[in-house]
Amino acid sequence: MSRSSKPRQLTGKVVLASLVAFFGVVFGVNGLMMTLAIKTLPGTEVDSAYAASLGYENEIAAARDQEKRGWKVNANLERRPDGKATLRVEARDRAGLPLAGLSFVGRLERPADKKWDREITLAEVGSGVYQGDLVEVLPGRWDLVLEGDQNGLRMFLSKNRLKLD
Repeated sequence: MSRSSKPRQLTGKVVLASLVAFFGVVFGVNGLMMTLAIKTLPGTEVDSAYAASLGYENEIAAARDQEKRGWKVNANLERRPDGKATLRVEARDRAGLPLAGLSFVGRLERPADKKWDREITLAEVGSGVYQGDLVEVLPGRWDLVLEGDQNGLRMFLSKNRLKLD
């Protein structure tokens, strides 16, 4: 004996419910992914591109002046296992003489998340040698932005990508 079952009918209500459920899931997942993406990575390097572009000519002139000075500035960032880090900067002029009397500030910037950015004020510990400490520095990729001022005027700026273990 063969048993025949009646095929289920596809009605307009079933099609409508299937479409609403399908697109509801698609929109829900898209909304969740968009919310998570915006919260974790804002995607902006500067708050106002227009304001940043206004200072571009000044930055070019400052970079040319910095190159003319011919300073040699070496920075060493060392992270200890307890999460503390020490930034040591040695600054010398074109002739190799130590540059004393500057004020250096360093910033560790996380490329992916600005909430982890840290600022380090360096103290002069020797002639042309500056040093500062940080706590709670996570391992990974960082940008080290180093600024050297003399009498309130920025004389040196560098930005380098580094990896801390």
